[in-house]
Amino acid sequence: MLYWLLYEKLYPFFHPFRVFRYLTFRTAFASGTALLIALFIGPWVIQKLREFQIGQFIREDGPQSHLKKSGTPTMGGVLIVIAILLPTVLWSDPSNPFIWIAVFSTLAYGAIGFADDYIKVVQRRNLGLTVRAKLLWQGLAAALVAIALVVMQQFKMFSTQLTVPFIKQWHPDLLWHRWPATVPHLGFLVFLPFILWVIVVLIGSTNAVNLTDGLDGLAIGCTTITAAALAVLTYVSGHVVFADYLELQHMPMVGELTVFCGSMVGASIGFLWYNAHPAEIFMGDVGSLALGGAIGTVAIIIRQELLLPLIGGIFVLEAVSVILQVGSYKLRNKKRIFKMAPLHHHFEQLGWSESKVIVRFWIGALVFALFALTTLKLR
Repeated sequence: MLYWLLYEKLYPFFHPFRVFRYLTFRTAFASGTALLIALFIGPWVIQKLREFQIGQFIREDGPQSHLKKSGTPTMGGVLIVIAILLPTVLWSDPSNPFIWIAVFSTLAYGAIGFADDYIKVVQRRNLGLTVRAKLLWQGLAAALVAIALVVMQQFKMFSTQLTVPFIKQWHPDLLWHRWPATVPHLGFLVFLPFILWVIVVLIGSTNAVNLTDGLDGLAIGCTTITAAALAVLTYVSGHVVFADYLELQHMPMVGELTVFCGSMVGASIGFLWYNAHPAEIFMGDVGSLALGGAIGTVAIIIRQELLLPLIGGIFVLEAVSVILQVGSYKLRNKKRIFKMAPLHHHFEQLGWSESKVIVRFWIGALVFALFALTTLKLR
């Protein structure tokens, strides 16, 4: 809204306000605003969560060293969501539809996580939402995001062509072009592969971040790095010169998402101040699902879904470790691959201290993100 007020309305009368048209300027201010919001209202949020006795439940089959964390205020993801969305609304162009799609996705997945946390922590039902209910709501939110993008594709504002890492010329289209010709009255099914693809990507990204949220500062630190990498990708995708030089699909309107990614970076750093080991607050599902939804949505909009496993490499490893562990347990007569899953618990069982696991996973996240960015030129 500040963009609309200071640039679009007041710039003709006060020319120094032209600085607000620059995306890098507004991204920096959005990141700083998000950081300050998280830092200043963080103590108040922690105090209120303690007053309402919203404390973390620690599962008995987890590492025994985590039992001392029981009762630490959780659902702190509310702080993250506020710190992301408020600066985004303040510093971004409100006429850009991609901004509102990202905002919707963050809110929708945050609401699903909030319901899950509320059932577990407030109503004292430790299982929270059932797996089926959680996947159903996550799929519905993803479908709504996909439908919004389909509408934009019809107005030539969005492309359903994928960007393939390391390959310049091949851009597979996720539309099912045979349907309108063969079965005209079912022509809407041309969009079905794309909608299913978005559902898979968003469910995968949200649950991957959720599974990573098991140690103090682990998930939010990796999110900071991932969001910074996405900020670079959104900026170059929306910049005509950089996109042409790197041979990316030039999507002028997606550049505005750089402000959203900057807000995510600032909010993550601010939350890390209180979530660093030993944590004063946990994000809960409301935070992890919201962040996963935000990351996945940005990757989909800039057509970098295939690069997302590299950008968020640690999240992928954590999710794969759980899949392999469960599969091995069921198919190999209760034999396990890891000492404990997700992967960060495996290293704890090997004797690594919690701080060592966290920092080394952050290093891994940074390496993954930097390698993902190098693929822009290795094409």
